[in-house]
Amino acid sequence: MDRISSSTLLPETFQGTNDDVTQQIGLIWEQIKAPLIVPLLRIAVFVSLAMSVMLFIERVYMGVVIILVKLFCRKPEKRYNWEPIRDDVELGNSAYPMVLVQIPMYNEKEVYQLSIGAACGLSWPSDRIIIQVLDDSTDPTIKDLVEMECQRWASKGINIKYEIRDNRTGYKAGALKEGMKRSYVKHCDYVAIFDADFQPEPDFLWRTIPFFLHNSKIALVQARWKFVNADECLMTRMQEMSLDYHFTVEQEVGSSTYAFFGFNGTAGVWRIAALSEAGGWKDRTTVEDMDLAVRASLKGWKFVYLGHLQVKNELPSTFKAYRYQQHRWSCGPANLFRKMAMEIIRNKKVTTWKKVHVIYSFFFVRKIIAHIVTFFFYCMVIPATVLVPEVEIPKWGAVYIPSIITLLNAVGTPRSLHLLVFWILFENVMSLHRTKATIIGLLEAGRVNEWVVTEKLGDALKTKPAIKAAKKPRFKIGDRLNLLELGFGAFLFFCACYDLAFGKNHYFIYLYLQAIAFFVMGFGYVGTFVPNA
Repeated sequence: MDRISSSTLLPETFQGTNDDVTQQIGLIWEQIKAPLIVPLLRIAVFVSLAMSVMLFIERVYMGVVIILVKLFCRKPEKRYNWEPIRDDVELGNSAYPMVLVQIPMYNEKEVYQLSIGAACGLSWPSDRIIIQVLDDSTDPTIKDLVEMECQRWASKGINIKYEIRDNRTGYKAGALKEGMKRSYVKHCDYVAIFDADFQPEPDFLWRTIPFFLHNSKIALVQARWKFVNADECLMTRMQEMSLDYHFTVEQEVGSSTYAFFGFNGTAGVWRIAALSEAGGWKDRTTVEDMDLAVRASLKGWKFVYLGHLQVKNELPSTFKAYRYQQHRWSCGPANLFRKMAMEIIRNKKVTTWKKVHVIYSFFFVRKIIAHIVTFFFYCMVIPATVLVPEVEIPKWGAVYIPSIITLLNAVGTPRSLHLLVFWILFENVMSLHRTKATIIGLLEAGRVNEWVVTEKLGDALKTKPAIKAAKKPRFKIGDRLNLLELGFGAFLFFCACYDLAFGKNHYFIYLYLQAIAFFVMGFGYVGTFVPNA
């Protein structure tokens, strides 16, 4: 059979119209490309390279500091006067400081028992510790379960308080602030904070409190997170790689050089006097923990990070939960930077170098530039240069610097080096949401104060009856589709095809892989999928 020609399928008038439209689009493109597109893209390349260099210098600097810390063994116990607490026969338990343990939670059905049990299992004189469960749950069933769990531990002699409030004003910051107003808190010297999925080891207080007793200027002792579900799926492995770098390098460098880093909001102990002097909890952003840390640092207080003290917790294993978390973690710092930049500059209690560190390194490069350059350069500018070959990106900017930055990021999780390519593609996709959230925070627009509690699954999926597990889950197509990812996937796929046909830089290899990553995440085939009941 003869091949069917296009003329048999389309009338000549339609063919002519189609050719005319194509020619007109091509003509318009050629007319605007040289005077408008090319100069704009060259500016975009220059800005991207400048941001890449800034990020590169920051990563190399932190790498050098970490090497020096390891070589000279500058452990916190050596840098500060740390001595174990010893029993005093005369004073008895009154020789121990009074410690408050706060556990804020919101509809934490799957994990509330773990966190309350771990807090109640902390080793400390029973009359010198108060466990405070701050329950903002809106589900009455869960509320009853949490209250019953508190009563169960109270019947065992644990000094545990179950606190609720009439509204969720201020979200987590509001709950913590309300908890600090209780009359019994005025007798406490320190407050340890654990989110609902965190499980501290029994010796946690014995290893943290001594830092405060012998160092009057220390306000915060922060422990490291240990992820109990890192091997649950590929997405949790990717998260582990990113967060391990944060704890292994960023937190360690801040603690070792300027005695400042961002409080992680949990798995840390605060000196209540420092917390009060800094102005207490504020709910003006979605990063109340970072807000408090910056304000306390501007008052001259110091922070200590303990990388060897790990607290077990859970990573978000559903893509939806992870996206909400990353929006909050990206939008909040950018919005806080907008609110506090001038306050930091005007501050007279800290050195100029510390102010430069907080404004430039901590906020500008790590919280703003790092997100924007990843998406803007690798997902927009590089693909755009494929369509505009007149604009070239130097090899050092397109290959060498990104490769070195990636390798430096990978040092935190050596066991996942073989997943490095997957991590790059995953992080580039997530940079879309982080960049959007960062811009929202800087402009203080739209979802700037959106707070969605990160969903924790605990052992929920493991404990489902076998019969239910065998049933095919029901879900709406809209539950899985992410149109933003699919749109960018289509754009990158088109650029890859164009580069394969007409290009000379072989960007199509990267672009095809990145497009596939956008499509995979766009269709929701990442993380654990929990269908709606």
